[in-house]
Amino acid sequence: MEADFTAFGSPLCGEVKRFCRRVRETYREIQEDLTPYKDDRYYRLAPMRLYTLSKRHFVLVFVVFFICFGLTVFIGIAGPNVIETSVARTDLNNSLKLKPFNLSSPPLSTYNQQLWLTCVVELDQHDVSLKKNVTMTVRVLGVVKDGSTPYVNNQVHNRTRLLTCAQKCSEIIVAHLGYLNYTQYNIFVSFEDRNKLASTIQNITFTWKTYNPTFSQVEIWFRFVFVVLTFMVTCLFAHSLRKFSMRDWGIEQKWMSILLPLLLLYNDPFFPLSFLVNSWFPGMLDDLFQSLFLCALLLFWLCVYHGIRVQGERKCLTFYLPKFFIVGLLWLASVTLGIWQTVNEVHDPTYQYRVDTGNFQGMKIFFLVVATTYILYLLFLIVRACSELRNMPYVDLRLKFLTALTFVVLVISIVILYLRFGAQVLQDNFVAELSTHYQNSAEFLSFYGLLNFYLYTLAFVYSPSKNALYESQLKDNPAFSMLNDSDDDVIYGSDYEEMPLQNGQAIRAKYKEESDSD
Repeated sequence: MEADFTAFGSPLCGEVKRFCRRVRETYREIQEDLTPYKDDRYYRLAPMRLYTLSKRHFVLVFVVFFICFGLTVFIGIAGPNVIETSVARTDLNNSLKLKPFNLSSPPLSTYNQQLWLTCVVELDQHDVSLKKNVTMTVRVLGVVKDGSTPYVNNQVHNRTRLLTCAQKCSEIIVAHLGYLNYTQYNIFVSFEDRNKLASTIQNITFTWKTYNPTFSQVEIWFRFVFVVLTFMVTCLFAHSLRKFSMRDWGIEQKWMSILLPLLLLYNDPFFPLSFLVNSWFPGMLDDLFQSLFLCALLLFWLCVYHGIRVQGERKCLTFYLPKFFIVGLLWLASVTLGIWQTVNEVHDPTYQYRVDTGNFQGMKIFFLVVATTYILYLLFLIVRACSELRNMPYVDLRLKFLTALTFVVLVISIVILYLRFGAQVLQDNFVAELSTHYQNSAEFLSFYGLLNFYLYTLAFVYSPSKNALYESQLKDNPAFSMLNDSDDDVIYGSDYEEMPLQNGQAIRAKYKEESDSD
């Protein structure tokens, strides 16, 4: 019996050992695929089209980028206005009392997307400066499509707004509806302490603001076009890398395989749902996708400028964790602000930051501190990478191109943000008011087009060329290397700076150092 048991146990133990050995080998192969060898960190990468471009081609790439971006701007300038306004002027007729106002909105559809009610106060004396708190009572009523049965929200909202006047009074947001359930709304507005206010107020002008239905249609079509283009670029980029092992991909190529699908979500293929479903969920989904892509782009910059100079394995704790922590805080702050505002507006259309000003100001300060930390960390990584790798073949070219294109995109983005929001980007009630500051379609299309064409350009230069696989196999063949390479053919960093890039001559030069392990 014991002999039979021993005979049965030996094959079983052998199978277990062989299985464990296969698991270890598989793990080692996966680790090799994900981690470049220390000695080959620059030369075992999949060739990029960036290496084969001449100076004339670099200029052509930037020219095409600016042409595509300029085309979207010109289309936006010729497009419709984003915001449609309807003024309901209320004349007090020198009345000594402010009576409650019954305001009916214009007919609405799902293409109007959102609805704002604002008011501007006109004083008796225009050259008088005034700053006081005004308490308003607001009640929102929704009317169904046939107008027969009104939906009455019995809850009355009392809100305090700050009235600031200096020659001209600032605009006050009375109510904001993030999505439209009804074809028309009736809003009743009354002011407390009416007797005191009537002596100083000459007139009050209420204004309805909604998205222009024509702009909504333009937005749907352009989002669709960007979704299709992004899908095509993603497929072409994946197709160009299909014959290369993942361990031969550069860090830029790995990150592009992540950013392109996120760009697809940034363009939001589910955007038409907001016109089919009367719910806050499609808008919340769009905000989530945008914040996710933008934070992934911020993380891409940190990882590339740091990872391009890190030798050997990039450990999770020391390499990725600090970057994920900083960018994760930015993402968490932006998502929290958006969800906070949306959820409160669903329950209270009159909600603004002053309802909970302490927490809101704390969140804003937290966001600015983390953003400043990110900028300083990114500048530190850029300076370190450029100072240490400026004479390295291939690598300095990757750094120069990425830095130049990213700098152009950041400058254009800052200009767009300033033209769109002015000095009020971080004003106290910026969450509720940002969406009302669009003037035309150009401000919308320019930002979307800028980020899309930025990723398309990076995907083009980081994708391998048509002959990349043949050239990489030819260089890696020991027989050809021994026949064609010599000590005189090795080009070092100082010589590389003086050598022009002409139609792929740079990539044909032999930068690979001889290794005993080969």
